[in-house]
Formats: sequence, C-alpha cells, structure tokens
Amino acid sequence: MSGSVTQAQEQLRALLQRGITLDIAAQGGLGDTPVRRSSVLILFGALDRTPAVDARSVQTIPPELDVLLTMRAAGMRHHAGQIAFPGGGAEPEDADVAATALREATEETGLDASGVEVLGALPEVHIPVSNNLVTPVVGWWTLPSEIAADSVESVEVFRAPVAELLDPSARGTSVLDRGGMHFRGPAFRLGPRFGGQVVWGFTGILLATLFDELGWAVPWDASREFPVRP
Repeated sequence: MSGSVTQAQEQLRALLQRGITLDIAAQGGLGDTPVRRSSVLILFGALDRTPAVDARSVQTIPPELDVLLTMRAAGMRHHAGQIAFPGGGAEPEDADVAATALREATEETGLDASGVEVLGALPEVHIPVSNNLVTPVVGWWTLPSEIAADSVESVEVFRAPVAELLDPSARGTSVLDRGGMHFRGPAFRLGPRFGGQVVWGFTGILLATLFDELGWAVPWDASREFPVRP
C-alpha cells in the first residue's frame, strides 16, 4: 500500500545514498556540437493544486506525490518540443552539478531554489545526440513556489502526478526511427490536461529507472508502442 509523502522522500534519499547504475540507451547518433557538461533537476514534491486522477491502480506511492516537468520550446536545437526535466549547461560560476541544476531550473521554471533540498546526484550520462555529459540531480520540494515557463527554453511547466505516470494505462515503449536506425525505450503518456504528450528518451528512461529502483513501478505492457518523432 502507498505510504506517506515523508516515506517517499526517505526512499529517494536512501536510493541516492546507496547509488544506482544508469543504463541509458542512445536515442540517436552523435551530434556535431562540442561536448559539454550539463545537469538536470529531477524535483519531487507534494501536489498542492493538482490531485492525481484516479490513482487507485497505483498503491505503491501516495497519490499527492509529483515530479516537475517542462516542455522544451520548438526552436531549441536539441530535443525541441519534448517533455524534459529542467536543466542545461554548466557555467563557470556554478559551484557544482547541483548548483547548475538549480540555476537552470530557476531560469526555466521560475521556482525558488531556496525551497529545494538536494538529495543527491545520479551518475553522469553521455547523451550522444546533443553531445552532453549530463548529471541528473534529485531534489525534494520542501517549500513549493509558483512556477511559469520562461518561453525561451520552456513553453510549459507543470507538476505531473507520479501515480498517473505509473498507471499501467499510461506506460508503453517509445518507438523512434531516425537516420536509418530504430530506437526503443520506456515511455509515459501524460493525461489530457497535460496535452497527452509522450515522455520518452532520456527523461523517460530516467523516470523508469528511478521508479523501478524505488519499488514504485507496477506491472505494465511493454508491447504497447508509442511512436515518437525527434
């Protein structure tokens, strides 16, 4: 049965302390830009205004648990129009990977970083298509703040109920054909109020890995396919 939000927070903290291995399958060929180090913020919290819709099929987490997601602007060079975690490239003034993730998230979503507790970081991952070395930073929203898209890098910002992502009817396998190659990976279809977008690629794989490692995932049909476009 689902526990409390505090228990979910402690499960995340324990996972970060023991560490996990990330197996991120490439979703495209190597990009033509110089390699750059980046960070993304995977920010969990407790829903304030958006309750999960019919979370009865998911009993592994509290229904109010959410995760912060953005929709990248259509004009972005890489991952345009995709659902993603807020994040971006490191700057010289950033003290560490967490500082990069918090700065970028603040710029893209308007959140108040002082209300975020950094729980830890996952292993660095190379994303070939953008040639980024990305460190996922996991945080907990101890004091939620207002959020809004910056309209430059992100055009939408929202807090997605984790129970809705974990619902078996929302899960499937993304299918991408690009450059004569065929790519598949775990994916999630958002509900109608979030536009029905498919969360796939790096973001989908990270979420699926975390949910599996935390013991939050419930059985789903991997044969259900979600065709996607780059």
